[in-house]
Amino acid sequence: MEMKSPLRLLAFGLLAVAILAVPLPAFAQGCALCYTQAASAGAKMIQALRNGILILVIPPTLGSIGMVFLVHRKRNQVRRMECGEESRQEW
Repeated sequence: MEMKSPLRLLAFGLLAVAILAVPLPAFAQGCALCYTQAASAGAKMIQALRNGILILVIPPTLGSIGMVFLVHRKRNQVRRMECGEESRQEW
């Protein structure tokens, strides 16, 4: 079991180096239509695009955070109820 731990650490280290070695533009999609629209737009259009991005990103993020919070809270409630039932059972 001691042999797996250094190998796992080495694998995580190599993965981290590989991720850092990849250039950041490789992670972007680079939509040609969006790029040409933003390049030819004025300041008002660029601000509208930025606001649109925020509007499309913030609600799903808040929803995901809310769901994680609710699931975590309900998980703890179920565990408390199960522990209470087990303590009353006599084997």
